[in-house]
Amino acid sequence: MRQFLKNIIIKTSLRRRDLAYMGNKTYSAFIMAKGYRDLKITVKRLAKDIVLVSIGIFSAAFGFKGFLLTNHFIDGGATGISLLISALTSIPLYQLIIAVNIPFIILAYNVMGRQFAIKTALAISGLAIVLATVDFPNVTNDNLLVAVFGGFFLGAGIGFAIRGGAVIDGTEVLAIYISRKFGATIGDIIIVINVLIFGAAAYLLGIEIALYSMITYLAASKTLDFIVEGIEEYIGVTIVSSHSEEIRQMIIHEMGRGVTVYSGKRGYGKRGETKEVDIIYTVITRLEINKLTTEIEKIEPTAFVVMNSVKDTRGGMIKKRPLEH
Repeated sequence: MRQFLKNIIIKTSLRRRDLAYMGNKTYSAFIMAKGYRDLKITVKRLAKDIVLVSIGIFSAAFGFKGFLLTNHFIDGGATGISLLISALTSIPLYQLIIAVNIPFIILAYNVMGRQFAIKTALAISGLAIVLATVDFPNVTNDNLLVAVFGGFFLGAGIGFAIRGGAVIDGTEVLAIYISRKFGATIGDIIIVINVLIFGAAAYLLGIEIALYSMITYLAASKTLDFIVEGIEEYIGVTIVSSHSEEIRQMIIHEMGRGVTVYSGKRGYGKRGETKEVDIIYTVITRLEINKLTTEIEKIEPTAFVVMNSVKDTRGGMIKKRPLEH
């Protein structure tokens, strides 16, 4: 059993760290213990991600089948496109959810990395399966309640999925790609996409349904922001750690992000003792928070990390290099 666990650690945590791994390298007890800790953190994070994404899937499915579908209300983004086509045709929503998101999954692979794309594909597939197999009661026929609470459960579902390191609506991936390509803000791109969707809804479904759908979108977006703790498009992260060099290398090589290093002093103790320390600052998207916090915890669980909202960025590596998930 001990040898089996040792082989798992070597083939996962240590193999990823050691790019020159050839299969016959001997590791010290300290390195093995560190690899075990990394593996434990990874498994714990994976379990948490599965729970969060599962909650997101069922919440979004309840928003769809319990509120929006019976009243032909739509949302923004890829889910809005799926709902709009479903309202105009006889194609089941679960098929449209997959079909509409396939291009975004492929784009996610190129922009966000393989791991993120796989998690997103599984999350969207899970949502389609739940929509196809699980029956939810139609809660109400009141248009205002449908718009507000349909948006609430849908936004909560998308938010929990993001917290779990995936998305069930690929529009944000497209917005990040266009933002990096042309320099526009992510928020502006999403607004343009949704204006087109709601304009089509007003023309094809009627003005009243389009107006209620806008309420659905506002409820969903506000709930999403709340679930993801008010995170904006970009997050500025300040890290104070005694392992600053290792964290810096991780951010650059594993996440493909640039860093700024400040020379500072760390104050602690009753007498206010100070210690020289390198302070790391980096900017990431909200989709990368899950990975960054996991990797920092692997290096130093007690690292001091401060995150604050950044409306937009110009220059640097944030819009130029793909993410490595």
